[in-house]
Amino acid sequence: MAIDTDKNSYTIIFAVIMVVVVGSLLAGFASGLKPTIKENEQREKQQNILYAMGVNNNDPDDSSVAFIQEDVEATFKEYITKQLVIQDGEVTEDDQAYLIDIKKEETKAKDPEYKRRLPLMVGEKDGKEVYVMPVRGKGLWDAIWGFVAVDKSMTITGVYFDHKGETPGLGAEIKQRYFMDDFTGESFLNGGAFKGIDVAKGNNDPNNTDTSDNEVDALAGATITGDGVTAMLRKDIKMYVPYFQSLNQ
Repeated sequence: MAIDTDKNSYTIIFAVIMVVVVGSLLAGFASGLKPTIKENEQREKQQNILYAMGVNNNDPDDSSVAFIQEDVEATFKEYITKQLVIQDGEVTEDDQAYLIDIKKEETKAKDPEYKRRLPLMVGEKDGKEVYVMPVRGKGLWDAIWGFVAVDKSMTITGVYFDHKGETPGLGAEIKQRYFMDDFTGESFLNGGAFKGIDVAKGNNDPNNTDTSDNEVDALAGATITGDGVTAMLRKDIKMYVPYFQSLNQ
C-alpha cells in the first residue's frame, strides 16, 4: 500500500524521526569529541599561563598577540616548576592545580564551611622565579578572566586577559597586547600593604611610564569593563597576599 505523503500525520512522523536520528548522531559526535575538547581546553589554559609568564611568540616589532603553538604541553612542563594549592592557609603540591575551576570554587565558597582552593603555578623564566595566579570577574556583558604573573614582591611580570562577550573595539580590547603590556612593572602593593591596580580614566599615562602609581590607563569607551578588571584583580589577587607575606618573612 502506497504511503500518502500529503497527510499531516506523515509530515509529523517524518519530522519526529529526523529529529531523533539527527539528535542521536549529534549526541554521538559530542560524546566522541569530549576527550578532544577537554584536551584543547587544557592546552588553551597552558598557553594562557605561559603567555602571562612572557613565554610566547610575540614579535617585538609587531603589536599583535602570538601564542606558542607547537609542543605546548612540553613547554608548559619546561617552564612551570611546580603547582600549588592554597587552602585555609595550608599549601600542598598538585600537578593538576592549573585545572582548578575558580568559578566553581567561588560558588562553593559561598558556604561559610567550605575552604576555597587557590591554584598557584610557580615557574622560572630567565633565571627568575615567577608566580602565576588565575583571576575571574565580570565585565560589561559577561565574564572576564585571565592569568597574572608576579615576582616575590607582587610586582607584575606579565598578564593575560580574555572575555566572553565584551564590545568589539571597546571592552574587548582587554585581550589586546597594548593593554595587557601596560600592567608589566606595576605592583599590587603600596607601602607594603595590598592596594591592587586600578584601570583609571584619569591616569594620564598612556605609555605607563610610571609603574609606582598602582594604575594603568583605561580603555576609551570601556569604563565598565575597565572597572571589572580593577575589581577582578583586587578581589582575586588579594587572597594570595598571606602566601607572599610568608615568602618574604
